[in-house]
Amino acid sequence: MYLFKKTVVAFIAFVLFTLYNQPLHAQVLTAPEKKEFKMREDSLRPFADKIVFGEDPGQRLKSDSTFNRMLVRALLLKNSFYYPFDSLQTISRLYAPDSAFRLITWQMKKDEYIYLQRGAIQMRTADGSLKLFGLHDVSMFTAKPRDSVRDVRHWIGAVYYRIVLKTINGKKIYTLLGFDDYTISSNKKWMEVLTFNDRGEPVFGGPYFSFKDDSAKAAKLNVVRFNIEYKKEANTRFNYDPELDMIVFDELTSESDEPDRKSTFVPDGDFEGFKWEDGKWLHVPKVFNFSLKDGQFPQDEKLLDESGGINEDKLKQQSDKNIQKKKK
Repeated sequence: MYLFKKTVVAFIAFVLFTLYNQPLHAQVLTAPEKKEFKMREDSLRPFADKIVFGEDPGQRLKSDSTFNRMLVRALLLKNSFYYPFDSLQTISRLYAPDSAFRLITWQMKKDEYIYLQRGAIQMRTADGSLKLFGLHDVSMFTAKPRDSVRDVRHWIGAVYYRIVLKTINGKKIYTLLGFDDYTISSNKKWMEVLTFNDRGEPVFGGPYFSFKDDSAKAAKLNVVRFNIEYKKEANTRFNYDPELDMIVFDELTSESDEPDRKSTFVPDGDFEGFKWEDGKWLHVPKVFNFSLKDGQFPQDEKLLDESGGINEDKLKQQSDKNIQKKKK
C-alpha cells in the first residue's frame, strides 16, 4: 500500500505540473456562485481522496459512486464550467487549449489487479448550462484497443494530463495524452485523438497516425490510437514538447530480453516521437540521432521533495509561469 500511495502521489504531482492551460475565466463567476461552488468542492474532496487512498475496495467503490453523484449535482449549477475545483488533487481537470471543453478524469483501484478509469467531458455553453458527456471505460473488455474508433460509451480509459490542439481543413483535432495504471506489473501511457462529429458528439480515435517512414513499425499502420506499456517502476517520458512541436516519448526495450513481456520494458536512452504533418501524426523513429547521457534531455521538472511529498514551492513557481504564458 505504501508503494501504491507513493506512486499515486508522484503521478498526481506530474498531472498538476502539466495542467497548465486552465482558462482564466474566473471573472465570469459572481461572489455568491464562488461561495456555493467552494462549499460543493469542500464536500467532494474527502470522497475524491478516498477513491485513491481508501484502505479497502469497498470504501474506494462507495467513495467513487458518491463522488460521481455529487460532482454531477455540482456541475448542474450555472457556470460550473468556469469553476476549477482545483483542490480535488486526485482528479485531473484539463481544459482544452481553446476552452471549448474540459476533461475530468480519475482512476479507481478496484483490487490489486484491476484499475478502472472514470471521466466526463464538460462542454462550454453560451448560457452557462450543463452539457456533459459521461465516459464509460471498456478497456478491460477490449482485446485490441488500438484499432477502433469509439464513442463515449466505449472509451479506452486514461487519466489525461495534456491536450494538444491541431487543425486540418478547419477541423479541430484534439490530441490527448493520458496515463493508465494498467496492471500490478505495468503501466500504459496513451495518445488519443478526440474530435467532434456533426452532431457535436465526441469521437475517440481516427486515421491520424502515420508510420510511412518506419518499416519496423509496419504492423502499426492502421492504429487509430497509440500507447506504450512499460515496467511499473520505470520512469518514462511521454509528453508534448512545444519547442520541438512534437510529442516525444522514450524508446523502450526489455531489460531481460523478453520482448513479449511488456512488464520488463524500460527506457533505453533514445527517444521516439510524433510530428504533425499533412493532417496526421507522423512517427519519428529517432528524435535525436545520438544516445543521450543522463540529464542531457530536458526532463519534466520534479515536483516531489525527498520524502515523496509534493513540493509546494515548485508547484507555485510553475503555476505562476503558466499564468504569465496565458497573459501573453
